[in-house]
Amino acid sequence: MESLSAPIRRGPIPWQGVLLAVSLLNFWILPTTAQLAIVSTNAAEGQDVILRIRNMPPSVTGFMWYRGEGANYDHNIANLGMFRTGRTGPASSGREQINYDGSLQLKRVTLKDTGIYTVVVYLPGYKKEIGFGRLNVYEPLRVPTLIASNTIVTEHKDSVVLTCYTNAVSTQWFFNGMNLQLKERMKLSWNDRTLTIDPVRREDAGNYQCEVSNPISSADSWPVELVVKY
Repeated sequence: MESLSAPIRRGPIPWQGVLLAVSLLNFWILPTTAQLAIVSTNAAEGQDVILRIRNMPPSVTGFMWYRGEGANYDHNIANLGMFRTGRTGPASSGREQINYDGSLQLKRVTLKDTGIYTVVVYLPGYKKEIGFGRLNVYEPLRVPTLIASNTIVTEHKDSVVLTCYTNAVSTQWFFNGMNLQLKERMKLSWNDRTLTIDPVRREDAGNYQCEVSNPISSADSWPVELVVKY
């Protein structure tokens, strides 16, 4: 009966064989583990928030959470050990708690909670991984107020300034229910909250609105009607 194993060859190995062996080796190399990270989160002031961990490694034995970037003891919020026993650190405000899945729960977040957070995950064999993420806390969005310097103006003679009063981070303007198309006579302030039309023309007559938003909500002002006499 013939042997099922190939005989050992001595002497130089053909390059085709080397390339084939390298190709097979590359094929069997497993991809590296994805980077541990905290899921960056947006929240409104006063909400309860959970900062979750992404790409959690298996067989975790403990967690340590910190404010800021890095594992600085003075910035330690809380720890959770392998027996699910937890304790707070110097940076705890009394509103934080580590859940059994390692996520960090923050109750009634404030604007001061905005920033980078760090988690250290402990593994068997005294190994550990570190991950980072960001929490952004925003003021509850108030309905904006739109005020015009004058609502009845004369064509080619007068100008008008419309101001959108808001605590939002983004402002969008609408004219007769459509996105406002800026003309050469129109100018927005640096924060987009003030619209100046100088001089006014008859085609500028109509209803103006501002829509304000932040990453978690949006709101519209009541329309203001501009009347242009000619």
